[in-house]
Amino acid sequence: MTFDIVDADAIESGRATDAYFERTEAALDHAGRNPDVVAEVTADQFPTSEFELLAGVKDAAHLLEGLPVDVDALPEGTLFDGGPVMRIEGGYRDFARYETSLLGFLSHASGIATAALEARRAAPDSQVLSFGARHVHPSLAAVVERSALVGGLDGFSHVAAGDVIGREAGGTMPHALVICFGRGEQEAAWRASNEGVGDDVPRVALCDTYSDEKDEVLRAVDELGDDLDSVRLDTTSSRRGDFRHIVREIQWELDAVGRSDVDVFVSGGLGPTDLRELRDVADGFGVGGHVSNADPVDFALDIVEVEGEPAAKRGKLSGKKDVYRTRDGGHHVGLATRPGPTGASSLLEPLLRDGDLVRTFDVDDAAARALDDADAVSFRRDTE
Repeated sequence: MTFDIVDADAIESGRATDAYFERTEAALDHAGRNPDVVAEVTADQFPTSEFELLAGVKDAAHLLEGLPVDVDALPEGTLFDGGPVMRIEGGYRDFARYETSLLGFLSHASGIATAALEARRAAPDSQVLSFGARHVHPSLAAVVERSALVGGLDGFSHVAAGDVIGREAGGTMPHALVICFGRGEQEAAWRASNEGVGDDVPRVALCDTYSDEKDEVLRAVDELGDDLDSVRLDTTSSRRGDFRHIVREIQWELDAVGRSDVDVFVSGGLGPTDLRELRDVADGFGVGGHVSNADPVDFALDIVEVEGEPAAKRGKLSGKKDVYRTRDGGHHVGLATRPGPTGASSLLEPLLRDGDLVRTFDVDDAAARALDDADAVSFRRDTE
């Protein structure tokens, strides 16, 4: 069986490209031209104060690794709102055909990471997990889950993605498990899960399949006793009513029976607004479509210098540029040949030198940077 997937070999060889790049190569080869250029990846030319989170840099670096180019980029996990996030210098024919994949790596991952950071900021003290891999093509699952981690989420659900990024997936139980045992047999489902999974797996009972959430929660407490770590409410939106009141009621009843140690975890179509509404009454969240279905960041790659001379198409800013972060959290763009703002720090850092990778990647470092940067630029603070 063959799936409709462009494989890694096609990406690495440059075959995963738009046809006009192959024709551009043919035209330049025919003309005997391969000019030295500076090309920059940008979403907005000038700062907009609408920050987005950079992700996908690791894959982009490995795509360009081995080519005779120098590349500088913002560190993964940096917030940006204008100017270049990556700069490539070298012969244009040496990297032209990789533009399509390069922009795809950065655009999709950055959109997902930005949405994850929105969720993280909406519930900064809660456990927030990525549950959205089922909404995307399975070949993208690792992109979704790694980008969610860059955005600060605590974990994810997709097993194969965990294999790729070196992290263990987590999860609770689906309604399907409870339904397999039948109406009125919820205890049998909870018991089977408790006895069937490994000792290292938290005991989480799904408590909204057939009856009232409070009823199922109290039954799960009676059935599993001290083994029960938490309950999950995944109530469909058409049955929620006042979801905040439901969660508060569950917390009240758990306290009333002496089980305030049992956490309440909620999921099901949640976004940042829901997390802000529930973060003081729920202990954790599963976020799906808001993260996995995020719109990609609309990056473009443009030549801004040819053979040392400024050059750009209409609507784009010519000349090799640098970007800076000032002490007040401002993001600034300027020509690389001129001094930056007083007291500002340059954000572009070496990534490749003559094709050699000169940077390492750590998802935890990127997540920590994202959270620090979010404070520095007041990311989504107006919605807190």
